Amino acid sequence: MGGGGSEVGQMPVFDLGPFLEKCILNGGEVDDDLEKQCKALAQCLKDTSALVVRDPRCPSHDNATFLNMLERYYAQPLDVKKKDERPHYHYQVGITPEGVEVPRCSMDPSCLEEIEKQEKQNKATIPQGADPKWRFMHRVGPRPAETKFKELNAEPVYPQHFPEWEDTMTMWGTKMLNALEVVAEMAAIGLGLERKAFVEKMRNAPHLLAPTGSDLAKYQDIGTVFAGYHYDLNFLTIHGKSRFPGLYIWLRDGTKTPVKMPEGCLLLQAGKQLEWLTGGEIMAGMHEVIFNEGTKNAAAKARADGKSLWRVSSTVFGHIASDAILEPLGHFSNEETKKKYRQCCAGEQVQEELDTIKLKPNGLK
Repeated sequence: MGGGGSEVGQMPVFDLGPFLEKCILNGGEVDDDLEKQCKALAQCLKDTSALVVRDPRCPSHDNATFLNMLERYYAQPLDVKKKDERPHYHYQVGITPEGVEVPRCSMDPSCLEEIEKQEKQNKATIPQGADPKWRFMHRVGPRPAETKFKELNAEPVYPQHFPEWEDTMTMWGTKMLNALEVVAEMAAIGLGLERKAFVEKMRNAPHLLAPTGSDLAKYQDIGTVFAGYHYDLNFLTIHGKSRFPGLYIWLRDGTKTPVKMPEGCLLLQAGKQLEWLTGGEIMAGMHEVIFNEGTKNAAAKARADGKSLWRVSSTVFGHIASDAILEPLGHFSNEETKKKYRQCCAGEQVQEELDTIKLKPNGLK
């Protein structure tokens, strides 16, 4: 299955190092060159809902350590993994088995209509039922002492047989979240907001390290949809490089783009909360994960080399704090945007989204 348009590898790569060094580590002011970079970064988010960045604190070998452990975890028997399931917490900690998470688009007539209007080379695969992927949710960072949304801020789950679990998950999750926070500061500056406008709302939020696991030994047909066409409900999502291709994103102009990550880089995608805070100036990015020819070739090589056939995503969902207010900020606030993006707690928005994608059990309050 091909993708139209350019490749993410051809998008500009934003080096977070200069801003990190001068403004965060040394407390310096934003100079003209850094302001220019911030504006270019914000413009890229407006145009594509995505970013490719490089952070000197996130080396490839740390991503590899994380992927190695998750491949071993997902290779465990079904009954062992099921012990880590927490449906009463909306699957926001622990394991979500395959066949549970339903792409919102499959139940949203306006989304299905959007797919129908897409040009052939940019057309999404229409989601059919629940995704055949697993996902493990592990919280990253501190949670609030008091919150109206306790089920979104639950204690983490620690699988048996993995003594290195907490250290490895904390190491990689924290590094990616730190990179995401630098992007949040730079984006705020580039958008003409206060530098801390976003990160202040992210304090004690329910950030999640949320790697997916797709069994390429079980699912081998070209066109198999591991993650149906959808947007992310959170603020910003950040990914390390996967060992198997298959992720497609849609740019704001409707171009479907296969993700080919440069080595040592991270991919960020705008989520619904960022769209909300900017009054739609930055839109939540649509994406899907498909078994394509590239996936097939990578799986064949992994099989020949005796390596794991689990496709693991290296993913952190950066959130706005559950009790923080979602509303268009600063100059993005006007009658039109306030009508479209109502004022509410971020936790309310998350619960409504989870209910739609079937991660919130019926009747759970």
